[in-house]
Amino acid sequence: MKLTATAVKTAGLERGKSEAIFFDDDIPGFGLRLREGGSRSFVFQYKLGPRNRRMALGKASPATLTETRKTAAKLYARVQLGEDPANEKAEAKRQAAETFKPYIEQFLQALQAHYRPRSFKQVERHLLRHAKVLHGLPLGKIDRRAIAGVIVSVTNASGATTANRVRTSLSGFFNWAISHGLVDHNPVDGAPRHEERSRDRVLTPDELRRIWNSLEDNEYGAIVKLLALTGQRLAEIGALRWSEIGADQILLPAERTKNHRPHIIPLSAPATAIIASQLKREGCDTLFGSEHGFNNWSFWKERLDKTITQANGGMPIPRWTTHDLRRTAATMMADDLGIQPHIIEAVLNHVSGHKAGVAGIYNRASYLREKRAALNLWADRLLAIARDSNVTPLRREA
Repeated sequence: MKLTATAVKTAGLERGKSEAIFFDDDIPGFGLRLREGGSRSFVFQYKLGPRNRRMALGKASPATLTETRKTAAKLYARVQLGEDPANEKAEAKRQAAETFKPYIEQFLQALQAHYRPRSFKQVERHLLRHAKVLHGLPLGKIDRRAIAGVIVSVTNASGATTANRVRTSLSGFFNWAISHGLVDHNPVDGAPRHEERSRDRVLTPDELRRIWNSLEDNEYGAIVKLLALTGQRLAEIGALRWSEIGADQILLPAERTKNHRPHIIPLSAPATAIIASQLKREGCDTLFGSEHGFNNWSFWKERLDKTITQANGGMPIPRWTTHDLRRTAATMMADDLGIQPHIIEAVLNHVSGHKAGVAGIYNRASYLREKRAALNLWADRLLAIARDSNVTPLRREA
């Protein structure tokens, strides 16, 4: 029969039948489906190999007939070209349901076992907070434009460096998604990246004094003082464990150091006193924070900056990071105390310089005695700075 507005309105089921489809004479596969109970809908049916395919085209009424007929004609043309529109529609529906957020959670679960707690928290923050605008989007529909929008937004809110880190985390996720067959390409490729220069910030003695004297008598204050006294990395001190502490030194295992080499850190008297003042918590091996160590860095750094500013008539210290304490310790050991570069490298657990490449294979010296002397001299210098920024440096061979 020819599906006209009248036919759509008046067609009915034969007695005893619960369902029937009336196909149009003009467009093969285009039909009006009637069901017992009065429902009327348009369908498009075709054969692909041995299987019949059927697609629902919406409720049937004289008002929708013209547009639905056009849709059916296009579907018939696609079938003639060898396409499978029903399968493509189902695939599109499946992809629309596969949004960014659930796969982010799978990615983070897989990632956690391979990252240090602090590094994992950063990636987690990048994907769950900074990239939140992507969460409801179908995974396969996220393109370079969407990624660029995230990067611009993060740049405006948190700066270029954070935007670059978010970009790296997104790229890592999409590479994982490619390896799992979820997407075919990485939309981060070609997205904007900010140029970065390595930081060379060295704190002045006056800035060191202001920082030291503004620290509170709490975990964060103890951590920052230990960072300043030892020149070690944030994660190494922030996640310090009682099982790593001896009578007068810290022994970091290979899995806790950046270069994956065990590292002995001799403790000066002030550093020993700070560690001794920490309370041991039953069932917890870490000195600070949770079982994974201290993790509230941003909050306490902002609080410290406010304290410094208020204590100095509204004058803040120009932009600085906690990592600058490490660079400052190394620089002042060399410039103020005359400590040899290879000893400073040993204190910092660097593998560059005299221990890089072939030289590092044969030179296994720990320089423990020299490191102890260097850190004792540096502790004296640092405490003198904390008392009076104009103190004259004492140069001695370590």
